[in-house]
Amino acid sequence: MDSGIECTLSRFADDTKLCGAADTLEGRDAIQRDLDRLERWAHANLRKFNKTNCRVLHLHLGRGNPKHRYGLGSDWPESSPGGKDLGVLVDERLHMSPQCALAAQKANRILGCTRRSVASRSREVILPLYSTLLRPHLEYCLQFWSPCHKRDMDVLERVQRRATRMIRGLEHLSYGDRLRELGLFSLEKRRLRGDLLVAYQSLKGAYKKAGEGLLRMSGNGGTRGNGLKLEMGRFRWDVRKKFFPMRVVRHWTRLPREVVEAPSLEGFKARLEGALSNLIQWEVSLPRAGGLELDVL
Repeated sequence: MDSGIECTLSRFADDTKLCGAADTLEGRDAIQRDLDRLERWAHANLRKFNKTNCRVLHLHLGRGNPKHRYGLGSDWPESSPGGKDLGVLVDERLHMSPQCALAAQKANRILGCTRRSVASRSREVILPLYSTLLRPHLEYCLQFWSPCHKRDMDVLERVQRRATRMIRGLEHLSYGDRLRELGLFSLEKRRLRGDLLVAYQSLKGAYKKAGEGLLRMSGNGGTRGNGLKLEMGRFRWDVRKKFFPMRVVRHWTRLPREVVEAPSLEGFKARLEGALSNLIQWEVSLPRAGGLELDVL
């Protein structure tokens, strides 16, 4: 299927997505040529695309996207303001607030069902149910859609607040005291921990080959810091600063040397626990830069 394709073709099970930069006329023409190739491939192999489910997502990452129309055979798929990609809700400006609300909604429904159907309120029952049934919805594919606005963080954190308040004997404690009593992290701290674990795996662990180029070591030979600093890449549009390769750099650089030089993932996890409390800070707003337009079908 991908023979001769100029743009990026992503496939998973029976889903196929074509993505290309549409900031020039040539870029838009390349997307259309690829769609024509896919239509010819389907005809030659006696296949058929479900064109009623085909949509075009125009990503607005800077200047106005002209929203060029694309044809797939004799059909002209409609534009969509957003859509799900492997269960993650993506809108045309890559804002993650809708995904945060969706994840919290799913988790709250399960929490309500648990409250109605489980009589016990002991920590031995509620805590495993929360960890197994609820929290995965709040952390699925999190490196992609991790919230950066306080309102979105609060939407997710409220789910864990409600779950911990269900446990008998902890109802009158503050949220922080409940977490300490249960040996839990806040979701914000878990997200940061998850980012740093993925960074370690990409630099020194199991993801090193697959993640090559995702994170780059800085060539600065200064002696300050942990000695394994990451390079902050340049970005043309403001939303890019929220992406995983950007947001993890500052936190990784602030880790002590003995943490980043851990010889194994287990050693890194153990040393990371003591360093997490000093790493959480609010993001500083960066100036808005120029844009890039993408179209995804």
